[in-house]
Amino acid sequence: MRRYELLQSIVPEITNEFVICNLGFPSQELYSIRDNDHHFYMLGSMGLSSSIGLGLSMEIEDTVISIDGDGSVLMNLGTLSTIALEDCKNFILFIVDNGSYGSTGDQPTHTAKGTSLAAIAKAAGIKSSVEVPGSAAAAELKKCLGTPGPHVIVAKVDPGSPAMTPIPLTSLAIRDRFREAIKAAKAKA
Repeated sequence: MRRYELLQSIVPEITNEFVICNLGFPSQELYSIRDNDHHFYMLGSMGLSSSIGLGLSMEIEDTVISIDGDGSVLMNLGTLSTIALEDCKNFILFIVDNGSYGSTGDQPTHTAKGTSLAAIAKAAGIKSSVEVPGSAAAAELKKCLGTPGPHVIVAKVDPGSPAMTPIPLTSLAIRDRFREAIKAAKAKA
């Protein structure tokens, strides 16, 4: 299973949750599978999906899911300690671990050589931290959506990406519609 198939498998579990999606191919793939105004597609800032998602989860009651990559999390390991310390019950960090920097040519990351992001998350203090094969990730996400977090799910998949077209929205359009979705959610709360 590759990231695209993994995203296809988890999208049915995501209903009204807010999603911050890692830059590059992951955002393009999620957009092509199911666009939603609750999705914030990152067009830059590698390594910050988890930080942006955590910040949002501190401000709203709705569940926030950050879809991040192993390479991005490795660039910002400090976010795992912050997630543990903030202890936001409505936050899920969903790490797609393909052992490569997929958006820059599939160069191997340290997870391809044995580094466990789930173990690092546990050591940082995130009690609900698990590594699963991609085929089990949708069931794990469903389970986590039904229990207080924070949660870290590391889904192991093979590297590689299908050809994708760029997202036809500007960064300002993505930002503005996401803000409107947040405002609407806050008004309902």
